[in-house]
Amino acid sequence: MRNVPAEDFFVRRNSQTFASSLTTRRSVLKNSAAGFGFLALSALLQRESRSADPLVVSGDSAVGSKAANPLQAKVAHFPAAAKRIVFLFMKGGPSHVDTFDPKPLLDRDAGKPLPFALPKVLFAEAGNLLKSPWKFHQHGQSGLPVSELFPNVAKHIDDLCILRSLHGTNPAHGGALLKLHTGSDQFVRPSLGSWVTYGLGTENENLPAFVTICPTLAHGGVNNWGSAFLPAYCQGTPIGNASLPAEQAQVKHIRNGRIDSRMQRMQLDLLRSINQEHFEKSDADIVLDGRLNSFELAYRMQSTMPDVQDLSQETQDTLKLYGIDDPVTENFGRQCLMARRFLESGVRFVQVTHSDSEVQWDQHGGLYQGHTKNAAEVDKPIAGFLSDLKARGLLEDTLVLWGGEFGRTPTCQQGSDGRDHNPNGFTMWMAGGGVKGGYAYGATDEYGYYAVENKMHVNDLHATILHLLGLDHERLTYRYAGRDFRLTDVAGKVAKDILA
Repeated sequence: MRNVPAEDFFVRRNSQTFASSLTTRRSVLKNSAAGFGFLALSALLQRESRSADPLVVSGDSAVGSKAANPLQAKVAHFPAAAKRIVFLFMKGGPSHVDTFDPKPLLDRDAGKPLPFALPKVLFAEAGNLLKSPWKFHQHGQSGLPVSELFPNVAKHIDDLCILRSLHGTNPAHGGALLKLHTGSDQFVRPSLGSWVTYGLGTENENLPAFVTICPTLAHGGVNNWGSAFLPAYCQGTPIGNASLPAEQAQVKHIRNGRIDSRMQRMQLDLLRSINQEHFEKSDADIVLDGRLNSFELAYRMQSTMPDVQDLSQETQDTLKLYGIDDPVTENFGRQCLMARRFLESGVRFVQVTHSDSEVQWDQHGGLYQGHTKNAAEVDKPIAGFLSDLKARGLLEDTLVLWGGEFGRTPTCQQGSDGRDHNPNGFTMWMAGGGVKGGYAYGATDEYGYYAVENKMHVNDLHATILHLLGLDHERLTYRYAGRDFRLTDVAGKVAKDILA
């Protein structure tokens, strides 16, 4: 058999297909009363019909198989306050008693032993009570207190809903990160972003529904944005990683340097036609379906992704607002600005991670130096991000979530000026997307060790997030290995008091 150049083969194959269908296509157009308008209307109605499929809404595991585009926007369970979500993740565990949960008794009783029992499981030996090195001041009309670490974020306190009673189950970074991101600290489960993608799809078919910018590769790594047993299209798309500067964060191989777009299109069409016979004979070959759809999405991303990541299109005032003109805030500022551009372009779930290999927020020692450095890097970018969302009318239907995998103890580690891990009580905050602004929910004890009032487990946090996005956490299920799974497993309660 003589060798045929690849391009000639693709052209001949497609030419034959075109010729065989030419008469049919012309006759359809000739005989239809409205011509192209009729076809456009049919396509629109078909898309709306698929979006309203009740199986998609309920999370049936068969949905998505053989769909033209499984990422298309889906109808929520009920009217949603938020259309999209961004998670500003502070890896390592910022100290709640030094940021958004002031404890005056720490100042009074510094140096004394904790006057009640310690948890049964400790990450390290506990010392005496350690006062906060920072003062707290009231801000905004709400008068909520914020520490000196966050002077710029404090200006937005009337937009923030401070959740002071979070608690988890694991004092180690790996387990706590997995619990926060997937709902399980023991098993490989789909991530929060994957569940949101599965339930809602995306508003831009040329971009992934779930993007994670500069994610950490440690403590769970890809499992923190993986889809596990959910369909492959639900997995997060990483943009760089925590070891790279944000300026270098790109999707790998976003440009094809060997062949042009026309040839790529022909290759994909041929690949799909070759697989079609096998695909139609299979009952529900989700793996093959996911692979083919990933090829299609990658093809479409080539023309859209570079444009979204091109920050040169932004004004100097905007770059300054995010702190990109300052070497201290430039890196995280770039991530936040990219996040806004992704959200604005229709991406459903965006995560931005603040992490580095040296300090992170994990101050077992050197609390003052470490938290001062970290807060300085993120304070102005976060404030700029909130201002920008609000100015563009995006904050109203965008849920912003801030926090780490746990908090820190009010006690010092033995012989140090740092704080240990504390999953028993910590703080996160939300903004926009249907939550009450200028509002503090729940409380830890008088020293900040345990959540005691309106306790909010990580399962409750996930249930509340899904509710704000119009999803019932008990209905968003997926059948796998003989049972129905959900993000919140058999727990989870919506914190209705924080809903606006």
